[in-house]
Amino acid sequence: MSDLEAAVETFLDDTDTVFGEYEQGYMDADVALDRIEDHVEELREARE
Repeated sequence: MSDLEAAVETFLDDTDTVFGEYEQGYMDADVALDRIEDHVEELREARE
């Protein structure tokens, strides 16, 4: 598995976790979006 493939897999897992925690009421929408934004940035960095 390439580094990019691993980064995509991590991104998807982390994003699923955020969605799950949001749906269970553990965080509000602003926090969820901030966390997803962080994961997107990590994915972009891995791409470079």
